[in-house]
Amino acid sequence: MIFVNMEAAMEWIDAATAAERLGVKPATLYAYVSRGVLTRRHGDDGRRSLFDAAEVERLARRGRPRGQPPELVIESAVTALGPDRPHYRGRDALALARTTPFETAAEWLWTGDPAVLAAGGENDAIPPAPVARDGAQREESDTSPPESRADAGARLRAPGPDGDAADQLRAAGPDGGVADRLWVADPDGVRAAVAAQRGLPADPLPIDRLQVITTVLGASDSLRHQLDPASVAATGRRLVAGLVGALPPLREPAGESIPARLWSRLCPHPATPALLDTLRAALVLLADHELAPSTLAARVAASARADPYAVVLTGLGVLAGPLHGGALYAAERLLAEVGTPGAAARVLADRARRGERVPGFGHSVYKNGDARGGLLLDLVRQAVPGHDRTAAASAVLAEARRRRLPEPNIDFALAALTSVTGMVPGAGEAIFAVARTAGWLAHAMEEYAGGTLLRLRASYTGPPVTGP
Repeated sequence: MIFVNMEAAMEWIDAATAAERLGVKPATLYAYVSRGVLTRRHGDDGRRSLFDAAEVERLARRGRPRGQPPELVIESAVTALGPDRPHYRGRDALALARTTPFETAAEWLWTGDPAVLAAGGENDAIPPAPVARDGAQREESDTSPPESRADAGARLRAPGPDGDAADQLRAAGPDGGVADRLWVADPDGVRAAVAAQRGLPADPLPIDRLQVITTVLGASDSLRHQLDPASVAATGRRLVAGLVGALPPLREPAGESIPARLWSRLCPHPATPALLDTLRAALVLLADHELAPSTLAARVAASARADPYAVVLTGLGVLAGPLHGGALYAAERLLAEVGTPGAAARVLADRARRGERVPGFGHSVYKNGDARGGLLLDLVRQAVPGHDRTAAASAVLAEARRRRLPEPNIDFALAALTSVTGMVPGAGEAIFAVARTAGWLAHAMEEYAGGTLLRLRASYTGPPVTGP
């Protein structure tokens, strides 16, 4: 009897060779391993992954296994998803949300430069105080109200009583060091975006306005085709500031940070410091979430070298879908329908009777709870203790637990924030969109640097193909 060592008889190839033969990225190769499509063993050094060449060849000849959903694996250094939260370039998003201004979180997503966080002690990368035209340091009046560090930095990022944005850019000097960090919209672009909204139907939702605003801002920006990282970051600052600045103002902003400006566009009531800080945290928590549907669409657009405005417009179109950002609007309507704590049981029972899903609960990634939603709910409760709208939200949570619904997600928490503050309908989607613009552009930068068009393949299920 002759024994054959089948292990020795097999030809083993390394991961790079296997991926090249299959025409996939290494990450996709390992996804095939996790699904049992390919067999892998470790090399003698314990580090290399080796694959059966015959098995790889069979897979290459027959294509993707039938019955398996299309799988596109994209390598990215922007965001990793943990068991209950995202991590932005390795940093816990919840930790950033507790201390970091939205502008700084966006810069971190775009650059990954530790100096961005270190410059402000992970609070804000604040430029030096503006200088007057005579070069002297501008002094604050003894009677001036206290100014937060975030607003002190934003004072240089937005037009103010001491001059318009162009004046501040000139004051910053020719080196552009400060100017590059200004979160200032182009005034002409904002005026054009405001004018374009006059043709919209009465009372459109903010997400509808943002799509119009993005289109007009892009058409007004002659620098939109500059796709190097520094230029995209500068475009991102102008774009975010323009998205906020072109929304209809409801009151004077309480500061010049992006959260303060956004509040003045979404809420007719004044913001307490605690509520404004809660909005800041919400923007940080929503800034990115790996390859969510809108981000995948934005990356595809960027891989085709669409400019940053087109990338964001693509993301906005997907975000507006009811299974994505539109779920926020549904959660807002749920809380509006509940109204008082005593109505929670009836409203959820009615939805169960109609076979409708309760929005704001469960998550496709975080099966055991969305920590972002938990943190944001805690901040809302701390900002407005004893508020009747927080009591209504708590009643919904209690009824959801009684019905054994999944844990609440960040959609529910953000809906609670917009409810207790009396923001306009659809404000949650607008907050989501402004925040996620930072993430979309971070992913776009990776695609601009990659130089490869993202191309999914279909699993054809139509009539038999005839001819060559």
